[in-house]
Amino acid sequence: MDFEAVRRRLLDERAQRQALAERLRREEADPVEASELSKVDQHQAELGTETFERERDLTALAIITDELADIELALRKLDDGSYGICEECGKPIGEERLAAKPWARLCIVDQARAEQAVRRR
Repeated sequence: MDFEAVRRRLLDERAQRQALAERLRREEADPVEASELSKVDQHQAELGTETFERERDLTALAIITDELADIELALRKLDDGSYGICEECGKPIGEERLAAKPWARLCIVDQARAEQAVRRR
């Protein structure tokens, strides 16, 4: 595995997500930009649409924030030599999985188990 290529990809992914997170935070912080000045005149459907869009953006921001944390962890693991090792079973994470998601923390088997456990709740 080309660890320098992995590092470059992680840094690129981090920069893209940081820019997107910053844009979402800016839009959330500027209510004039994000919505109408007064909601009194607005139709209920317009308010519903704005509420949906705000919730969608907040959900996207939460996902991006989690991905940024995973990317930072992957970069630290590259530095300490533990990159590509499943946090659950300790076995290597498949190269195809790491190519698709270089910040993956679990091998595909353990990821599937984790997702199944969440669905059962």
